[in-house]
Amino acid sequence: MPRKALLLINLGTPVSTDIPHVRAYLREFLSDPRVIDINPVARWLLLNLAILPFRPAKSAEAYRQIWTEKGSPLLVHTRNLAEKIQKQLGGEILVDFAMRYQKPSISSVLSNIQKKGIDHVIVLPLFPQYSAAASGSAVESVFNHMRKTWNVPHIEILSEFYQEPEYLEAFAEIGFKSTENFNPDKFMFSFHGLPERHCRKSDETPDQSHCFSSEACCDKITAGNRRCYRAQCVATARGIATAMKLPDQSWEIAFQSRLGRTPWVKPYTDERIALLPKEGIKRLAVFSPAFVSDCLETLEEIAIRAKEDFIAAGGEDLLLIPSLNAEDVWVNGLLKLIKKRSALIQS
Repeated sequence: MPRKALLLINLGTPVSTDIPHVRAYLREFLSDPRVIDINPVARWLLLNLAILPFRPAKSAEAYRQIWTEKGSPLLVHTRNLAEKIQKQLGGEILVDFAMRYQKPSISSVLSNIQKKGIDHVIVLPLFPQYSAAASGSAVESVFNHMRKTWNVPHIEILSEFYQEPEYLEAFAEIGFKSTENFNPDKFMFSFHGLPERHCRKSDETPDQSHCFSSEACCDKITAGNRRCYRAQCVATARGIATAMKLPDQSWEIAFQSRLGRTPWVKPYTDERIALLPKEGIKRLAVFSPAFVSDCLETLEEIAIRAKEDFIAAGGEDLLLIPSLNAEDVWVNGLLKLIKKRSALIQS
């Protein structure tokens, strides 16, 4: 029996496209104070009076457009990734996966792992760039489970991997293959957005003076912005572009999926999508490197809605470059990355 386990954590998905299941997912997700980081009373009012009465039906329809016979694409890809890594590792390490929101929950999977006599658990949140709303929340959930258990195994957290060559080169290889016959006029790196205040709260300068201090504040990783989500996204885009040998003028960065009226990190994907045809861009290829698994935000928001908007604005075609999913280049790269960074596998 293996004495070590590897736990992959992804964000989450509704159990089905039924509105009650979508509502349950949104309630759990948006109730997280790391996601909507405002006064608890204001968060409750926003969620129960402005979001949950209306958004679940709209989101359910969006999920129906991407749902597969096996269920949610994100769940299917994450399960496939775990299974392929398990096959590569053999019986050396138990590999499992969990979702931060909904099923399989982090707590339930950790309980099952502990029942199997596992002494060491390697936890890998599948979020390339750090954010308190995703990576931080997943790690917090792991520790919240462990503080309720009597016998706590050794826990090793593998942090964000936005600059790791195994991740960047896997995306670059998929990008090459996907665009071989597409001939894009431009590449867009569209990352999930965050409120600007999240970036400001991650500023580690003594007076939090770095974040948004200039237009170039995210161009280089420094001691002050080393945990800044936007800065890490910029580094990711540059890393993939470098691996693909893309000229600087042939790509740009944008941020999608904003919610509410507060300022989110810019530029906004939907606004750039509408403007690019007017700038002479007729064929656009879009990476979504914040997601290692294709999901609602890639398959519906980019491949369907953004494509429709781009064509309506005068573009000819928009191509979503698939995510890493469980492609062999990513399975092999991720395994190499884990072995490189995990003391528990090396020991």
